Amino acid sequence: MNNISKRRLFDAVAWQLAQFPKPDMLAAKINGQWKTYDTASVVEIVNRFSAGLLQLGVGGNDFTPEGADKIAIISNNRPEWVFTDLAVQQTGAVLVPIYPTTNPAELQFILKDAAVKYMFVSSKELLDKVNSIREGVPSLQHIYTFDEIPGTTHWSTIPAQATPALLEQVESIKAGIDPHHLATIIYTSGTTGTPKGVMLSHHNIVSNVLLSKESFPFEDSPQPSKVLSFLPLNHIFEKCVTYIYLYSGISIYYAESMDTLSANLKEISPDGFTTVPRLLEKVFEKIMATGSELTGVKRKLFFWAVSLAGKYDNNISGGAWYNLQLAIANKLIFSKWRQALGNKIRFIVTGGAACQEKLLRIFNAAQIPVYEGYGPTENSPVICVNRKTPGDMKFGTVGPPINGIEVKLAEDGEICVKGPSVMMGYYKRPDLTAETVIDGWLHTGDVGSWVDDKFLKITDRKKELFKTSGGKYVAPQPIENKFKESPFIEQIMVVGEGEKFTGALIVPAFTYLKYWMNQQNIPYTTNEDAVKIPKVLDMYQEVVNNYNQHFNHVEQIKKFELLTTEWSIAGGEMTPKLSLKRKVVTEKYKNTIAKIYS
Repeated sequence: MNNISKRRLFDAVAWQLAQFPKPDMLAAKINGQWKTYDTASVVEIVNRFSAGLLQLGVGGNDFTPEGADKIAIISNNRPEWVFTDLAVQQTGAVLVPIYPTTNPAELQFILKDAAVKYMFVSSKELLDKVNSIREGVPSLQHIYTFDEIPGTTHWSTIPAQATPALLEQVESIKAGIDPHHLATIIYTSGTTGTPKGVMLSHHNIVSNVLLSKESFPFEDSPQPSKVLSFLPLNHIFEKCVTYIYLYSGISIYYAESMDTLSANLKEISPDGFTTVPRLLEKVFEKIMATGSELTGVKRKLFFWAVSLAGKYDNNISGGAWYNLQLAIANKLIFSKWRQALGNKIRFIVTGGAACQEKLLRIFNAAQIPVYEGYGPTENSPVICVNRKTPGDMKFGTVGPPINGIEVKLAEDGEICVKGPSVMMGYYKRPDLTAETVIDGWLHTGDVGSWVDDKFLKITDRKKELFKTSGGKYVAPQPIENKFKESPFIEQIMVVGEGEKFTGALIVPAFTYLKYWMNQQNIPYTTNEDAVKIPKVLDMYQEVVNNYNQHFNHVEQIKKFELLTTEWSIAGGEMTPKLSLKRKVVTEKYKNTIAKIYS
């Protein structure tokens, strides 16, 4: 794996073919059956796809960020996504991946800004979305579909155009692609204005892939080893780990949908997967809801095991008596959790937002290893990750920096990183690039601190810190993460910018609340009725008082309002990676927030 500086992203497939060809390099479920693609077949499909793109006039010799052809993709995770990514790279063109949930206005901005030439979409629904704004994108010449849709052009018509001469040309172009050539433009969510196009070169991503692989570590795997992929591939996190899997010889199976995750995990028994904290929270909430329905001894055992796991520390032994109890809990209770995940999980890597420390303790105690990492799109993305190796993992932190990069904290605590994976810049925005990358240091906008001079702890987003009217700063994320440990709280957003005190909007965990109300003999009718009942409000006040003890006076939540609807991507309050859009929530619930301070 030497010569990182000479590798291009598409070299991962040739590497796998030479080192450990897989019978199931990629797999997806079609008509109820898993369809697999072996490594040699992928090589052939991708080369023919590249040749067909050349026939369409894509790629060629202009490798400048402005001059290179831009090809967009908006699709669910599937083998065709990876085929397109690799095929576009091999022509010297640039892939512009877009979230399937992107709204039409943002979609039009991205396609126009990048002057996209051709587009690949997966479904009729996404095709309709693109067609609705197509008139506003004069550069767009044609749209191809992955699904068979009447009246459209299927993507397979492109590789069908390959000829021996075109295939030779592909090899010639591949050989001439410099590792520092732009590989992709990833537009970050436009929660604070128009989306910004992050330009990442082959070298940016490959260096991050190979340094992450070495640091974590992902061992080369000629033996059968597989993962389930469900985080959006257009996000740099899932794209980066995809190439880690390719370079490590790990087979990638694509989940049918978010709704089928549970079934897909049991079917394929993966060795691991990547996720975001919100999905882990959902899994945990489901487990706790199931536990709440138990009765008698079974119920007592369940909650005893969860309580025991909540005290787990991977660095400090709980002693012989604690370890014996944990072994019993693992045999009686947690073995069922592991079975639900396919019974073979060796790693779950979580990123994209801060994970609750309580969840990390419980899952790791249950022998479901969850490793938290961190990094922005602008760093391709990984900066830090907790490791499998003893002494290299600490709950409540995002781990040590990966090998080969430098990390420092600015005077105000802002995390800055320098190394080969720092982006080329923002597309067409030299002004923003100059503000963000200073003397080679990427200023992340995140605030952090060092723990034990080794582990990085993220304390908040610089832009999310707010000042009360008393001039005191409040960091909302740590408060929100602590409060979400309560089984009664589904979601929470801390408010108080320019106000006398800190307040909060709380979305109750209605499944658990309903259970509690039944135990208290309080009739449950609707969410709207439940949040007005005095006993319910008193109970939530107790929950808030309990968690307030963990924070200093200015950070404590003095007043709160209970909401009746969960925040979601569809509702516009969450980003596609399930982070909170604070400005959207603030605007949407401005009257409710005003009530807190009336």
